[in-house]
Order: sequence, then C-alpha cells, then structure tokens
Amino acid sequence: MRKNFTDVDLNRSVGNLLRLGVILSVITSLIGFIKLFLEGFKMPKKYTSLDIGTSSEKVWGHFWNSLCKGEGMAIIQLGILLLIFTPLVRIIFALIGYLKEKDYVYVVISSIVLVIMAISFFTGYAH
Repeated sequence: MRKNFTDVDLNRSVGNLLRLGVILSVITSLIGFIKLFLEGFKMPKKYTSLDIGTSSEKVWGHFWNSLCKGEGMAIIQLGILLLIFTPLVRIIFALIGYLKEKDYVYVVISSIVLVIMAISFFTGYAH
C-alpha cells in the first residue's frame, strides 16, 4: 500500500535536491580549478583581449566552445551555472510536489515565482 505524499516528504526531497545541487557545483568547480592550475593559467597583460562582445550569443558560444575543449575556466563557469540554476530546479521540484499534494494555492504561487525567476535568469533583468 502506498503512503500519501506529505509536507515532510516534500521538505526532505527539496532539501536533498538543494544539497545535491551545491555538492555538484562544488565538485565541478574544484575540477575546474585543478584543470586551470594544471593548464598554467596566467592573467592577461591586456584585458582588451578578453573582450568577446556584448552579444549573449557570442558569450554563450565562447562558453560552449571553451567547455567542449575542456578548459578549466569554462568548467568553473559550469559549476557556477549549476549553483545558479539550483534554485530554479528547486521551484520546479516544489511545484511538482504541490501538484501531488493537490495544494493549488501553492501551485499558483510557485508558478508565478517560476515565471519571474525564468524571465530574470534568461533576460538578465534583476528587478
């Protein structure tokens, strides 16, 4: 016989999800730091060489190219992205939990928060 999904189960699941996100982020960043150290990273003498433009397509393109090459800095950035997206995944996870509990007030509230966070993450607006 299946037991009902309760608030305790939801809180435990969300807590585990947040822990997992932070742990994955830290491990990824540490791997990136080690790789960066082994690559012999040196600070650039001219920072104009770092200018890759303001277009987000250029920024994401540069990030994905660096990540595919296995560069340490890109691996660190991936760890930071994992940390940034952890709260977004938490909201999605909680939304599913509220749907299972049939708590529709919190489903609506979580949906609104999810939309605000998604717009903020993907467009770059802070407030």
